[in-house]
Amino acid sequence: MSQALKEDVEEGVVFAPRFDAHGLIVCVTVEAATRDVLMVAYMNELALEKTIETGFAHYWSRSRRELWRKGETSGQTQKVLSLRVDCDQDALLLEVDVGGDGKACHTGRKSCFYRALNGDGALVFSADGA
Repeated sequence: MSQALKEDVEEGVVFAPRFDAHGLIVCVTVEAATRDVLMVAYMNELALEKTIETGFAHYWSRSRRELWRKGETSGQTQKVLSLRVDCDQDALLLEVDVGGDGKACHTGRKSCFYRALNGDGALVFSADGA
């Protein structure tokens, strides 16, 4: 990347998301009220367009190879309050208001990050079951 282009991406005001070789960009989603990390997913260009257009989170399912609107079947919608981009515009951060039962994980938990690595190198479930 040329220095001029790098400077535009890092310091400019033009939204120019950088999708990877598979046409995807990583998206971290947090609950705006609590700042809890709910999930990490991917968007393709269409998912990002739909998210901006509708104000509700849309993602690209890598396993099903299809676009999905969060909460379409579960009711666990994510109303986007803020969309941020990182310094080199290859990652997104959504701040959302969660609808439905407030859960984001397909396992039925609020967050996909419900386990932590302990000192013995094993996974332990969080006390609150997040």
